[in-house]
Amino acid sequence: MTIRREVIPFIVATIVVAAAIAACCCLCTGIALGLVFSAYFLWFFRDPNRTPPQDPNLILAGADGAVARIQELSADELKAIASFCGLDDDQIALFTKPNVKRISIFLNLFNVHVNRAPIAGESRFLGYFPGRHLFTFTEKSSDVNQHNSILITNASTSCLVNQIVGPVCRRVVYWPDHDNAVTLKAGDKIGMMKFGSRLDMYFPGDDVEITAKVGDKTVAGETPVATLRKGKE
Repeated sequence: MTIRREVIPFIVATIVVAAAIAACCCLCTGIALGLVFSAYFLWFFRDPNRTPPQDPNLILAGADGAVARIQELSADELKAIASFCGLDDDQIALFTKPNVKRISIFLNLFNVHVNRAPIAGESRFLGYFPGRHLFTFTEKSSDVNQHNSILITNASTSCLVNQIVGPVCRRVVYWPDHDNAVTLKAGDKIGMMKFGSRLDMYFPGDDVEITAKVGDKTVAGETPVATLRKGKE
């Protein structure tokens, strides 16, 4: 298992703060805090290897965590939040057949926070969208919180991925090219959210059959959450 290099600034800050506490207050307290927080950050930024299933009809979880909600949205409801997701009219049309299915995965502070592509296809970064910083276990956070939006499309279906962050640290990263579409395999790494977050995945309702249930635990890039409907393979 590897550790993401993004951990470095957090380790450096921890060492600086721990050294200051040790010098000014208590040596033992400074050392203890430095060890505890360094260990946590190393754990948080872990990046374990994953082996996606080879069945092309499976749609995979984009994040580790727990399925918080499975919801069906009308075309009008999607249009209402389209500008907040960076969707243009042609992209909205991909999802209005006639409804939209959304799977929300909640990540706690101890989950792996590396995100992965739920489907294979062409991935395009739609943008970073400032917003509110509600706790991501609240349903309203799906529609108003700060997030990145990514659209992945292939010949069978489309997937809109929103990387949503809450009030803690509030950083979200998409690693592939921001200016050009890139080709991904299902399960490929696409980015990271920090710390305690929510990943929403939107699908055209007629394309997929949801197999996940609320409360299910997910492993990014490995756990199937839906399958393509017959005739969409």
